[in-house]
Amino acid sequence: MAAAAAAHRHNKRRLISPAPTTTTAPPLDSLADELLFLVLDRVAAADPRALKSFALASRACHAAESRHRRLLRPLRADLLPAALARYPSASRLDLSLCARVPDAALAAVPSGSSLRALDLSLSGGFGAAGLAALAGACPDLADLDLSNGVHLGDAAAAEVARMRALQRLSLSRCKALTDMGLGCVAVGCPDLRELSLKWCLGLTDLGLHLLALKCKKLTSLDLSYTMITKQSFLAIMKLPNLQVLTLVGCIGIDDDALGSLDKECSKSLQVLDMSHCQNVTDVGVSSMVKSIPNLLELDLSYCCHVTPSMGRSLQKITKLRMLKLEGCKFMADGLKAIGSSCVSIRELSLSKCSGVTDTELSFAVSKLKNLLKLDITCCRNITDVSVAAITSSCTSLISLRMESCSHVSSGALQLIGKNCSHLEELDLTDSDLDDEGLKALAGCSNLSSLKIGICLRISDEGLTYIGKSCPKLRDIDLYRCGGISDDGVIQIAQGSPMLASINLSYCIEITDRSLMSLSKCTKLNTLEIRGCPKVSSAGLSEIAMGCRLLSKLDIKKCFQINDVGMLYLSQFSHCLRQINLSYCSVTDIGLLSLSSICGLQNMTIVHLAGITPNGLTAALMVCGGLTKVKLHEAFKSMMPAHMLKSVEARGCIFQWINKPFKVEVEPCDVWKQQSQDVLVR
Repeated sequence: MAAAAAAHRHNKRRLISPAPTTTTAPPLDSLADELLFLVLDRVAAADPRALKSFALASRACHAAESRHRRLLRPLRADLLPAALARYPSASRLDLSLCARVPDAALAAVPSGSSLRALDLSLSGGFGAAGLAALAGACPDLADLDLSNGVHLGDAAAAEVARMRALQRLSLSRCKALTDMGLGCVAVGCPDLRELSLKWCLGLTDLGLHLLALKCKKLTSLDLSYTMITKQSFLAIMKLPNLQVLTLVGCIGIDDDALGSLDKECSKSLQVLDMSHCQNVTDVGVSSMVKSIPNLLELDLSYCCHVTPSMGRSLQKITKLRMLKLEGCKFMADGLKAIGSSCVSIRELSLSKCSGVTDTELSFAVSKLKNLLKLDITCCRNITDVSVAAITSSCTSLISLRMESCSHVSSGALQLIGKNCSHLEELDLTDSDLDDEGLKALAGCSNLSSLKIGICLRISDEGLTYIGKSCPKLRDIDLYRCGGISDDGVIQIAQGSPMLASINLSYCIEITDRSLMSLSKCTKLNTLEIRGCPKVSSAGLSEIAMGCRLLSKLDIKKCFQINDVGMLYLSQFSHCLRQINLSYCSVTDIGLLSLSSICGLQNMTIVHLAGITPNGLTAALMVCGGLTKVKLHEAFKSMMPAHMLKSVEARGCIFQWINKPFKVEVEPCDVWKQQSQDVLVR
């Protein structure tokens, strides 16, 4: 019996003894990079800030996040060496948040770098020496943006020419560039596909002709506001692969240049922008169209009168899909000719055109039944007749812009919602829209952008219809809609989880309740509540905590917002780039806390009674990323000159404002009447 009992106890111990331990790798270590990167892509899409938290979870996570990141956006140039060391696999470097990037920072890029794209479009402080170091370190650099490099000349261009792998290059506003520098680029970078020379005023036909001779692979070329004339225009138009040509404001392009085009002109051209070419007339356009039969998009805005003969000539461009005629004057039957000749177009812009009447517009849209986008902004002569024609003929519209069409009634606006249910973008700013119109628009469930500012007849009831029916809404403009209050804003916030931008400026009845509801919209990046006197720091603190992607904030004349709101912004709104604080109750304490946001670039600080010269000086010295500051002129003589020079040397521009102190906000209806009086004059 004793032996049996001992055996039983032995077997029992065997049954309950723990299993032998085995060492298993952490789950993330066992995943292939391809799968792990898919996970990180999902994480970044949901919340870019979450990548930092992921990297801190373990060594494996830290290493994986390092291998995964392809884009770097350092806040200061001195952080660049550490960022490149931390993320050796990065292929794109965006320095647009760094006002000044000295040559030494570019020289810190390690030799053999994997960088393929570099954005220096908003940076200064570097020159030919920095670009020379970059050319040696990045043999595979394919995309370089040097826009706004007003200090860059031919020496810098010669170093760019050493980057033989370049395919995309922007030299916009490099005003010191001459034909010699462009010649170096043309010879050194024969593989260029996309090139922007906008506002390069030092270029002539000599350099442009050499460009056309050497860079045969160009597919996109921007020569806006250059001195191009007929001599090089012909060579440019014969580039065999050119698809996009932009000639905005080129006064050297005239009817003679357009008429000189012949059948040898490249048939690859698909997009041509000649807006603001003052010396082009309808005669030149009519003679040109025969040479560009495969054109898909044509922009003649502010260019010439639209005559029947010019409209009929467009029939030769059988594939035309987009036609922009903003600011043009229509002669009698000109718009009718457009409708009859351009039946294939999907996008038509008539913004600010004179001579657009109900008769002609109704006829045109009756022929353009496949139209997807229509812009009739400020066509002040059209009435309900035109809207009825548009909504009955163009039922597939996805974009309709008709701001300040003041002769259209609220009843006609209801037809938009009833007949154009596919709309994604709608602009009815300064119209007779009312709640019944919004009720009809609720049928447009795909709306992502709705601009109904200065619509004085809408109320919370109308916004409720939109909030309940338009879940895809990302951008809504309610500027000076005096009839709305918290209840309407709450409906929009609850019904639009993807909301990214909202303008509530001068909606004087809204309070912190609106801000608290908007704080649940985690994608919100732009908030404009200028002239809303009933909101306070309590509501702004909710926005700061809930909307971590907030980048643009306008709280001018929000008198109850004080230092408390700034403290919350400094703690939670690390993405903030632009803020207007004018007339608020912020003091030196709040301004100093706000200056701790590393990425802050643009501040407007006018008529802040609580700000002293010493506090302002301290804040400007601490906030190293500023590129633009608006201040009252009175501060200019109160602040140390050496401090102002030091801040300017970092790349910051001061704009001195001398506006009188004005607290009162005009009622919306009074303001609208004053605006209309100005337009009438």
